[in-house]
Amino acid sequence: MIGTDTPDLPATFRYAEARRLGVSDRRLRLLLEEGQIELVSRGLYRRTDADPVVNLDLIEVAHRVPDGTLCLVSALARHGLTDQIPPAIDIAIPRGRRAPRTAAPVAWHHFSRETFSIGREPLLVGSDDQISIYDAERCIIDAFRLRHREGTDLAVEALRAWLRRRGSRPATLMAMAKHFPQAAAPLRTTLEVLL
Repeated sequence: MIGTDTPDLPATFRYAEARRLGVSDRRLRLLLEEGQIELVSRGLYRRTDADPVVNLDLIEVAHRVPDGTLCLVSALARHGLTDQIPPAIDIAIPRGRRAPRTAAPVAWHHFSRETFSIGREPLLVGSDDQISIYDAERCIIDAFRLRHREGTDLAVEALRAWLRRRGSRPATLMAMAKHFPQAAAPLRTTLEVLL
């Protein structure tokens, strides 16, 4: 609990939220000095008594870009479909949206607005913060769609791992791939080889 004279601040909050809750600049500085809150990035704070096992980089991205979605290698790794460790967090944002500056190492990817929401699902990071992530099927399709950038090996590795999972249905994958014509043909060919 943060001081009795301070309203309950959420686990992660922005400067503007603290001000709205009646926390003065002086009180905010004092909370920082006392170690009751920490600075995550410019204008973004986190209570030190909040869940300690969190990815602060994902929390920063979730607050800076509410519609940002974990994608490509970062999402494939979360789904257990690749052994690669991405050097930066892969985040998809709708095409035309400006990527904000972040302290976290982020690789921004601009995805079509028409297909942006296909396969998106929530991912809880911390006790009360969430970001979106593409489901395993969408990640595989994106790996095939962007194989010229990410490499064919990544796409094939992810597809192999997905096929080994219990309950994986290639028909479901191909149904989703219809929304992404540039991925459908190479995906179908690879499925035929692997099955």
